Amino acid sequence: MATSKITKEQWAVSEKYIAKIKADNANFAMQNGRQRLAHTETYGCQQNVNDTERIRGMLKSAGFGFTDKAEDADIVIYNTCAVRENAEQRVFGRLGILKHIKEQKPDMLIAVCGCMVQQEHITKKIKKVHDHVDLIFGTHALWRMPELLYRTMTETGIVIDIASEDGTISEDIPILRDKNEKAWVSVMYGCNNFCTYCIVPYVRGRQRSRMPNDILNEINCLVKNGTTEISLLGQNVNSYGKDLGLDIDFADLLKMVNDIDGVRRIRFMTSHPKDLSDKLIYTMRDCDKICKHLHLPFQSGSDKVLKQMNRHYTKAQYIAMIDKIKKEIPQITLTTDVIVGFPTETNEDFLETMDIINYVRYDSIFSFIYSRREGTPAAKLDFVLTDEEIHKNFDELLRVQNQICKEKNLEYEGRTELVLADGISKTDSSLMSGRTDGGKIVNFTGTPDMIGKYINVKITEAKQWSLRGEIIK
Repeated sequence: MATSKITKEQWAVSEKYIAKIKADNANFAMQNGRQRLAHTETYGCQQNVNDTERIRGMLKSAGFGFTDKAEDADIVIYNTCAVRENAEQRVFGRLGILKHIKEQKPDMLIAVCGCMVQQEHITKKIKKVHDHVDLIFGTHALWRMPELLYRTMTETGIVIDIASEDGTISEDIPILRDKNEKAWVSVMYGCNNFCTYCIVPYVRGRQRSRMPNDILNEINCLVKNGTTEISLLGQNVNSYGKDLGLDIDFADLLKMVNDIDGVRRIRFMTSHPKDLSDKLIYTMRDCDKICKHLHLPFQSGSDKVLKQMNRHYTKAQYIAMIDKIKKEIPQITLTTDVIVGFPTETNEDFLETMDIINYVRYDSIFSFIYSRREGTPAAKLDFVLTDEEIHKNFDELLRVQNQICKEKNLEYEGRTELVLADGISKTDSSLMSGRTDGGKIVNFTGTPDMIGKYINVKITEAKQWSLRGEIIK
């Protein structure tokens, strides 16, 4: 059965509230000689980044300008992550700072949204500890933000909407992207996997795939505005389409995007190993625009731990997938996610994880110490290892992977890579930065007018986390 959409009539209600806020903002500007400003901060994954782009799109439509400084804003919105405790603590810390700012600016509005507040116990904590927060809305209420914001601006007391709405998608929300040369495009929302350590299915709901035509229409519009690199997003893109009732899977969708004139690069994340098909591997191999980079999280090398994580594959099955990918796409860049310190993990289990790290030799990894999430099955498990042992294992993982990363980067020295320039380097403001087809960061001498252009760069030096190069003219 196809996923249902927010109806035109439902979105028309949100548009009415956008118009009301815009009129109020225009009146504010006339009286105060300045535009109302919004400040947004995003925590977590690329899906959250994409949601913030929608939040900013609605704010712009409602007449807000934007500022990078929270202290200069009339409204501050934190789009939050629930995957790890560290992200939550950062948000609470920021809210504590905002309390002092709001004491000096009592008309400032503060909103917290996203995955973190979709958990009822977190919303209760914010209400109790941070009573200066004016608006809380969850992942399912994103399309209702204009109405919720208008109520916040015109009513007294906190406004809260963390209701669940599985099965609905809004296609009409305006989007304000920071970059023009590349764009995130969500192909699905939610997840059906229920890995025992993961809170995502509980805060984002069950899987809802967008209709192929809606995705292709969005990409065609992006291309008309100059976008050439498209990154398809989903909690598990490999399972795209299973809920649509159509004979279309993710590999089919990739082929459709590959056929769009004007698209030069296609990326996607995240893939789940249990749904990685031969068809998808062959599609990556055969479609010229699909970047030869695969992010394939394995999380643990221990079959015992993988079963307790509810991952639905074994170490041997995962390695067989990697072997096939490397055979079919020899130039593939591989990245992954790893969890260290899952409650039942022993030192012997950790060695199984290290075995995969050494066998596959990833270009880079995202590694995390397990973070207990209230409401997940794993949260009820007792730890086998001590905190000291877990951190020792984590440090060993980083030591080995850092060496592999440097060795993999050294292989690029002397090569010429086609790089999409996308901005100023984050490590050296005198340099430009871009990415190779495989996702490697390359810093090189250039000028801002190169942003959005594809440039041949000869790699002259391998750094730990990036490459240095010079333009080939």
